[in-house]
Amino acid sequence: MSKVSVYNMKGVAIGDIELNDAVFGVEVNEHLVHQAVVAQLANKRQGTQSAKTRSEVSGGGRKPWRQKGTGHARQGSIRAAQWKGGGIIFAPKPRDYEIRLNKKEKRAALKGALTSRVQEEKLFVIDEIKCEEIKTKTMAELLKGLNLNKALIVLNENDQNVICSARNIEGVKTALTNTINTFDILKYDALVIDKAALATIEEVYA
Repeated sequence: MSKVSVYNMKGVAIGDIELNDAVFGVEVNEHLVHQAVVAQLANKRQGTQSAKTRSEVSGGGRKPWRQKGTGHARQGSIRAAQWKGGGIIFAPKPRDYEIRLNKKEKRAALKGALTSRVQEEKLFVIDEIKCEEIKTKTMAELLKGLNLNKALIVLNENDQNVICSARNIEGVKTALTNTINTFDILKYDALVIDKAALATIEEVYA
């Protein structure tokens, strides 16, 4: 089993903890992790972009001038693509960008992302992430103690004091154990997680 240090809210190491290899020590399938990230980004797209083709633009029913004898290039409609106000060639149309992964693939990708954080020494376990009041300074000091600027903070419970204290810090995002995803884990420089959340993740994904 891998071992990582446990820190307090001041960013001081106070001990070690063993990680479950079934979650944090799997073989990283880079292709599957990439697929999961691409799927998540694609599924965020609304797919509502739309433009008109030449058949949908109003007007242009009459040939603008006769075929020969004018000195101009031949034209069939003022709504052809080369005209101002004309239609768009291969115009984008509303479509569904959804990419589906099955549950097994999603879990494998997530565990691969978690394992990569351990391998890169970017997983920081906190004994207990707690704020007595909503105060940005408290969370800023925690990150400063860990020497981090951009981090994903994972909580076990919906603690509004912690969430509100962290939301004004640029490059920091909070998430619950049931909302973590492969993209966010890889997007941020480090993964900061409290012991209770760590235990929940190991229980759910082991």
